[in-house]
Amino acid sequence: MKIKFIGAAREVTGSKHLITTNTGKRILLDCGMFQGKGLETDSMNRELMLEPELIDHIILTHAHIDHAGLIPYMYRLGFRGSVICTSATRDLCAIMLTDSAFIQEHDTMIFNKRRAKKGLSLATPLYTQADARQCMNLFIGIPANMKFRIDDSLKVKFTHTGHMMGSGAANIQITENGEHKRITYTGDIGRPENRILALPEPFPQADYVIAESTYGNRLHSDSTTTEEQLLNIITHTCVDKRGKLIIPAFSVGRTQEVVYTLNNFFNQGRLPRVDVFVDSPLAVNATTVFRAHPECFNPDFLNVMTADPDPFGFKNLYYITRQQDSKNLNDRKDPCIIISASGMMEAGRVKHHLANNISNPRNTVLGVGYCSPVTLGARILRGDSEVSIHGTVYPVKAEICQLDSFSGHADYNEMIQYLNCQDKKAIRKLFLVHGEYETQQTYMAALKQAGFRNIAIPQRGQEFEI
Repeated sequence: MKIKFIGAAREVTGSKHLITTNTGKRILLDCGMFQGKGLETDSMNRELMLEPELIDHIILTHAHIDHAGLIPYMYRLGFRGSVICTSATRDLCAIMLTDSAFIQEHDTMIFNKRRAKKGLSLATPLYTQADARQCMNLFIGIPANMKFRIDDSLKVKFTHTGHMMGSGAANIQITENGEHKRITYTGDIGRPENRILALPEPFPQADYVIAESTYGNRLHSDSTTTEEQLLNIITHTCVDKRGKLIIPAFSVGRTQEVVYTLNNFFNQGRLPRVDVFVDSPLAVNATTVFRAHPECFNPDFLNVMTADPDPFGFKNLYYITRQQDSKNLNDRKDPCIIISASGMMEAGRVKHHLANNISNPRNTVLGVGYCSPVTLGARILRGDSEVSIHGTVYPVKAEICQLDSFSGHADYNEMIQYLNCQDKKAIRKLFLVHGEYETQQTYMAALKQAGFRNIAIPQRGQEFEI
């Protein structure tokens, strides 16, 4: 049996890992889109390094686009196998993949207008909304912690990772020549404290572990301290400076966490009297999906719901779906909070809000999640004095803040804590993926100090016999 690392190898997007058994069965772990790499991104996404029509199964850990975003493209190129994931992941993919297709169609249309004026050939999106809808027929949603028999030689069970709703480590058993090989692919690992989701849980002993390493060199601050910092930033921006607070946040996960935290402040009478706008059609739909999957929530959140039937809604909170209503926010002069996607500030409505607000010192831009080093979000958060948005250069005069404990990724101590459920001596190989190479080297040293051995950091396209 072989495993080939096609994406998220020494980088943090494009997760794709291909297992090929000795009998020729091909199992793809995640099918993610590369993001935030400029002109290089499109070619990397189109060059799959595999033949879609030959893939038997995609085992999907969660719905984020850097893990699931190329499934419609695979479908367009002939993939007709099954996509196996949790039920919540399936429901989220139904809205997230269509949203991804809409963004591609829209961006391609604008791009082609410029190319047509220059007499250049026209581009095509990776896939369309029709592709995104049709590929959903291939999805099989299963409950977490249920062992699912795919066929006589292949079984999978998802265990909670607490990264986003529906996220689960894929615990796979493959039988070859009477020998059982146990492979766990963690996908992205959440934090041991979560405001909403079921927490990461121990997973069955594995022979081979493929583990994420996004924050392999970082430690998060305490979540309670972070919430107080958020309240201080709101007060400072909206009350003291009379400005706008722009919070770029992923539509699924971070947006709901921030809204829930603001809801708690409102219930406690501590939230300043300002309007709060969630400006993302996807976030609106995703919040509806959240309400439909209480099995993904932790006990504390379920208890809150008994007293507050809608923890994602409060007075002065408005969900924006219409484009014109989004544009109208730019004309507002009074203080407000705008939560908008995307979290890395690379696409979506948040780019328009940044363009209209980033040069005003009364305003604040608050990062609440991970930004890949080459993205607009990373440039803003690291303190660049000017940034290009939609081809126009804007001076950065707004206040820039970051609260990393809202991140859905565990820090390196928390990831090691998560992996400690394993008998370290029984792991034949531990592969580190989904992390920048320098970060992974730091994390590997910490893992070795914690007693883990036989650690590899695969390069893109590297293949291992397992």
